Parts: sequence; structure tokens; C-alpha cells
Amino acid sequence: MKKLIYFTGILFFLASCENFLDTENYTKKDDSNFPQSIEDMQQIVTGIYATLNLAGTNSYTTYYYLAELASDDRFGGGGAGGKDQQGFDKFMNSSVDRMGAFWAARYKGINRANYALEVIDQLDGYAVNQKEHMLREIHFLRGFFYHELAEAFENVPLVLNTEAENLPQADVEDLYGQITYDLRKAIEILDGNFTLETNRITKWDAEALMARVFLFYTGFYQTETLPLGDGEGNVVGSVTKDQVIAWLEDCVFQSDRKLLPNFRSLWAYTNPYTAPYYKYLQENDPEVRWAGDGTAENTEKMFSISHTTMATWNETGFSNAYALYFSHRTGGETTFPLSQGWGAGPVTPGLWNEWKAAEPDDLRREASIMDVHAELENYVYGEGTQMEETGLWAKKVINIQAYDEEGTLWKMFGTPMYGGPNDIATGNSVDLMVIRFADVLLMHSELKKDVYGINKVRERVGLTPLSSYSLEALQKERRWELCFESRRWADIRRWHIAEECLEKQEGNKIYNQGFETTMKPFGGGYRARYQATRGFFKIPETQITLSKVY
Repeated sequence: MKKLIYFTGILFFLASCENFLDTENYTKKDDSNFPQSIEDMQQIVTGIYATLNLAGTNSYTTYYYLAELASDDRFGGGGAGGKDQQGFDKFMNSSVDRMGAFWAARYKGINRANYALEVIDQLDGYAVNQKEHMLREIHFLRGFFYHELAEAFENVPLVLNTEAENLPQADVEDLYGQITYDLRKAIEILDGNFTLETNRITKWDAEALMARVFLFYTGFYQTETLPLGDGEGNVVGSVTKDQVIAWLEDCVFQSDRKLLPNFRSLWAYTNPYTAPYYKYLQENDPEVRWAGDGTAENTEKMFSISHTTMATWNETGFSNAYALYFSHRTGGETTFPLSQGWGAGPVTPGLWNEWKAAEPDDLRREASIMDVHAELENYVYGEGTQMEETGLWAKKVINIQAYDEEGTLWKMFGTPMYGGPNDIATGNSVDLMVIRFADVLLMHSELKKDVYGINKVRERVGLTPLSSYSLEALQKERRWELCFESRRWADIRRWHIAEECLEKQEGNKIYNQGFETTMKPFGGGYRARYQATRGFFKIPETQITLSKVY
């Protein structure tokens, strides 16, 4: 019988206490006077979205960050004291509360969603479909929050109201039943007719996330169906593969999402203040231009987390802090266009070499990974006490330098482009794509066991179409297309190939502070560490303490 961890650390969105005189509160918003208008309700929904960035304030504790470093495509990296980065890579806890900030942010979002569902029916006067649109957003976001918690920790408390309760860890089936309930609500509430300019959640986003959840649950737990809950913590049915395929086909064939013609245009290094000065682009794709973050231009982006340059060193979540953490530890002309950061996630040689052997003409490899030996002159290993360096750096989510019209070099391309701060921590406003249409196409192929989606993705980059489907081909295509987008970790776990993939990292040549060495086994090695954890990480110690279970 598993040890029960109880949850008491609910973070409230609104104050709920009235003073002893029971007088009306005229100065603060609480549950006695809020919400009173549709605008108030919109603020509540916006508050749920805001917790996406709240987690990003501490990007180095999030599931997205964990999934990148834990996968076989990246080492931990960081500086000489980078135990946090290297801990995720090796499934070890660098502190007893390593994921505490992420846990708090996700449950804060869940609590705000629960509150929204409790009060949304109190108001009248909604415009046509307005209430339904908000319900879709609430259910989707709550489902997304639990999806990340389930993949990170497995058993977590299932909180479905704003009561302060001491709740046990939920069974996996009940937890996934609730996720499925929320996502099905988001799919079926209303037709997906939000305009692109709203940058809000549509039913197609929910259909895509449902497929992602289905593939992980049925693959990892080796079942045929996904549990379906009743919204109160009970499993009352199931979702089948055929249902998920039907939803995905609605997204593939009926949505307004489509692949961009140029794969490179997805990534910020193709912006107009960097591309003309980037040798790789000038030699390979001089006319490419970044599609940007605006959804009207970027038809491939689906669910994403928006960022701005309205950040400070204390509140970096407004900016895309993932780019800061995944950037090389030094910057300047010697690493252009890669700017400076904390050095997490050096790319493993295995990804580069296996990709080159399998698809030598695949432009995505050099579009996604910088080989410093090929692209840079006078590159020096060990700058900034960089650890676990391989000479390979990811290009997708990273700080990007730029030149302005006068030839001034800026640390951040957003400075000449948007007038943003020239600061590596606060100057990256690029949105984080959580789901994009290429992933939808590949999930569609995997579920149907056909090559339609695979070949659409391959066609874009000029590769020969496949004549027949195989799981091995699908696995490779997902690895190439979606590398550094937080999908590889879930994929190798649900395919039950994690142990063999992770073990291949041992023996790779790396540089620690400029000195050549090899990645050595630790604590029994990658295989043993994965077997001990099954890829799940420790619930924050503060939550165990709050539960009063000792």
C-alpha cells in the first residue's frame, strides 16, 4: 500500500474572511463582493492564465524544464555548481523542495479554476457564447495543470473545490479520469470559433492535449483506454482510441491550423535583426523570416504561453526564462547568434550522430542544433565554468543576439526589434510553444498507424515520403521534429524504451570547465536510476510536512 501524502497547501485567489462586525467590504475584492460583473469574471479567468507565467518565474523547477534535462537528448550542464541541472538529468534531488515553486504554481492555477467554476453561474448578462468560451478555458487549463503534475509526480492530491481540505494522493485512474473529464468538457462545450487574434484556447487545443494525455497514459500504463471521470473524482467510463482519433481528425482537417511552409521560420533566430548577420542562414536560407508570435502569422502554433519584456530580476516569469536557462554561459560575437544564459541542457552527441546517420539531408538537424565546430570561430570550451559541454547547443528556445541598423551588437534581439531591455534575464519575450500542429499530425499518424501525418511533416523539409508506417519510423520522426520541445521525455517513457535510450548517454565525450572527460555512470547509472524512479520526481518536502504525515 502506497504511503499517503496529504495536501493542505492550497493558495487562495481571493480573501474569504469577513471581519467580526460582518460589514460590507468597500475597499477589497473578496467573495462577498466579487465577482459582480462579467468583467470581474474575465479577470478571474485571466488570473488562471497568469499562473502559467507564475511557474515560469522559477523555470528551473518546472515540468517543461525537467522533461528537457531528464531526456536522452540533453545533459544537465550548467556551471560548476549546477547541481539543480545535473540533478534533473540524473534523477537525483538537489534539494528536498526542488519542485516546490512549480507545485505551488500549478495548485494555485487549479484553485483559481475551481473558484471560477464555483462562481461562473452567479452572473447573468453574458454575451453570446461568452460564458461557454470561459468554461472551455477553465476546464482546459485545469486539465493541463493536472496533466503536468501527473507526468512529473504520478500520484498527487485531486483538488476539485476551494475548501481547505487535507486530501490524500489520488489513485492514478481517478487523476486521469479528472483530466479526461476536463478536456472532454473543453472539446464539447462549443464549436471552436474563437478568432485567431484572441490567442485563447480553442477546442482544437483541447483535442490535441487529449491525444497527448491518451498516448502517455495508455502507453506508460499499458492499457487500451483512458479513464473518464464524472468531475467529482470518480471514474465512470473511458475514452477509446477511436474517439481520440475522431477528435484529432477534427483538428487536422477542420481547424485553421496548418504547417508553416518553412521549418526554420518557427524559431526566433530568423528574426530580421539576426537573420541577415547569421552565417548559417545566409548560406542556407537567406530569405527566411521569423513567423513571429502573432497567431495570424504563425498558423502552426496552437497552445502557447505568452511572455513579455515587462519583467524584473525578481519576476522573470514575464519573460521567457527557459531561453535564459538553456543558453550558453557566455555570449558576444564568438557565439553569435546565441546569447548568454545559465548553460543548462547541452545537446547529447547521441542525438546529433543518430540523426545524421538516419537522415543526413534533414535540414531540421542544423536548424535545431548548433555544432560549434562548424558554425563558430574561436570557440572556447569551459567559458563561464560550463559543465558537461558537448559543442552542441539547441537553437529553438534560447536567448538570441542581434545587430541594429547602425551595426551595434545587442544581447537580445528584442532590444532593436521591440525596444525591450538588453538583459539576458528579462529581455526575451518569445512565446513558449507548448503544442504545435506538427505534433498533432504525428500523434494522428501514431494512433491511426498510417503515414499521412508523418509525410506531411517530412514533405515540408524536402524528405522522401514513407511508403508504409512503422513505430520505429514514427519514433524517429517525433525525435527529429519535436526535439527540445519537452516531448522526448514523455515519449521514451510511454514507449518503454527509456532505460536503453538513457544508458546510451554514458561514455559520451564531454568537457567540464574546459577539460575533456566522459559522462560516467553515477548511482548505478542512468538505467538503475530510471528503474528506481520510473521517471517520477519527489513531491516537495514542504507538502509532505504540511500534510502532517510523518
